[in-house]
Amino acid sequence: MAENKTQPTDEPVAGFLARIADPQRRADCEAVTALMRRATGVEPVMWGSSIVGFGRYEYRYANGRTGEWPVMGFSPRKGDLTLYVLPVMEGDEGLLASLGKHKSSVACLYVKRLSDIHLPTLEALIASSLKRSGHKRIA
Repeated sequence: MAENKTQPTDEPVAGFLARIADPQRRADCEAVTALMRRATGVEPVMWGSSIVGFGRYEYRYANGRTGEWPVMGFSPRKGDLTLYVLPVMEGDEGLLASLGKHKSSVACLYVKRLSDIHLPTLEALIASSLKRSGHKRIA
């Protein structure tokens, strides 16, 4: 079976964050790093060239293929800061409604900048995601 393209790397997260050209995006990413580090209790690891991940879990598809992915993480994509939170945020509709300006998909939140959202609500969403995933704290 094919191996996942996105794997953990040895690149230092601090170096990746320092190369983010936009000062506001860099500050937002540093803030999200601190927030997810506090929530998970683990140090971040680079996954591929652009994902900062916290912890890891193994998943298995119905066809038997397995892989690993961070329990949570983020990536400063071109248009949005993408936050990867697992599992799907079912039951968090009230929190999502009070989060502020964002978009969401199955397991991602997309925000332009942290100043657009309510950070205590983001922290509550992260805590809820960790609890449902069985990772109250990863450490």
